Amino acid sequence: MGSLPQSSSAYDLSFYTNSSSEESSVNPKDLRVLFESQQKYLNYFFQNLDLSQTLTFTQTLLNSKGTIFFSGVGKSGFVSQKISQTLVSLGIRSSFLSPTDALHGDIGILSRSDILVLFSKSGNTEELMKLVPCAKAKGAYLISVTSYQGNLLSAVCDFNVHLPLERELCPFDLAPVTSTAIQMVFGDTVAIALMSAKNLSRDEYAANHPAGRIGKSLIFKVKDVMKKQEELPLCKEDDMIMDQLVELTSKGCGCLLVINEEHHLVGTFTDGDLRRTLKASGEGIFKLTVGQMCNRNPRIIDPEAMAVEAMQKMESPPSPVQFLPVVNHQNVVIGIITLHGLVSAGL
Repeated sequence: MGSLPQSSSAYDLSFYTNSSSEESSVNPKDLRVLFESQQKYLNYFFQNLDLSQTLTFTQTLLNSKGTIFFSGVGKSGFVSQKISQTLVSLGIRSSFLSPTDALHGDIGILSRSDILVLFSKSGNTEELMKLVPCAKAKGAYLISVTSYQGNLLSAVCDFNVHLPLERELCPFDLAPVTSTAIQMVFGDTVAIALMSAKNLSRDEYAANHPAGRIGKSLIFKVKDVMKKQEELPLCKEDDMIMDQLVELTSKGCGCLLVINEEHHLVGTFTDGDLRRTLKASGEGIFKLTVGQMCNRNPRIIDPEAMAVEAMQKMESPPSPVQFLPVVNHQNVVIGIITLHGLVSAGL
């Protein structure tokens, strides 16, 4: 096993156990040494991983006709749950099977078409060893993922993947911090390999994340998040500016959408335009129409455009804007999308 490299200052357990009555502090040199050591141990894993084993493991999961179950105890159990959830997010049937609950009825979910992946650093975990014969009786295909050579679990499973572990970062080589890191890296990398092999598209991936920012940015269209009908701050170009102050301020858009009799977009008039007009015209503002002072060349967007495209359009040069009128191919106003609305929607 490897050992932690020495820094310019003495490296000892005082970094972990400070018996002094004074307030503890982190030695920056010791911290740097820890990160360098963890990098060294992770590099050992990458340099010694058997890619042929990993390929067989990945291909087996890819060929699965049933559900891919993951199991583990303690920290390995948490890693197993996370990897399973990653596969589910990719549209792959997967679940976590608690070894304790499995022995009290949950093993009934296993079938001959399923795969059970058992994560264990030592490969000698008692709970997993008790689970193996029961899972075999159900006909599931068993794969162990371990870091100790010649362990009990690898001897009784159908296939074993060895995750090379030089040592734990823990000074006692006990706390599972490096071993769980390589388990996570291994599982997540295999998950992405499966994603690539299945040719999962961006739309398919987004469909599995409808409530998250990823899904919303790839699924939601402008028409899904825009304001419409009574929510729209509409006015005609012949309307007097001072007569439209309530409409300008009450709809929460910071603007007026100026339309003609056919509901075509003529332009926009913002609260910023109001301030500039008032400053330039003074009392003359009482005689001005919205059409005289509106912007007749505003940025617009199609209702079928992606919501994330609207965000990008708002932020584009020469200067950002807070809203976009939504018009159809006939230039008819059908909605408005605001930056506040996009942020509120989680985009």
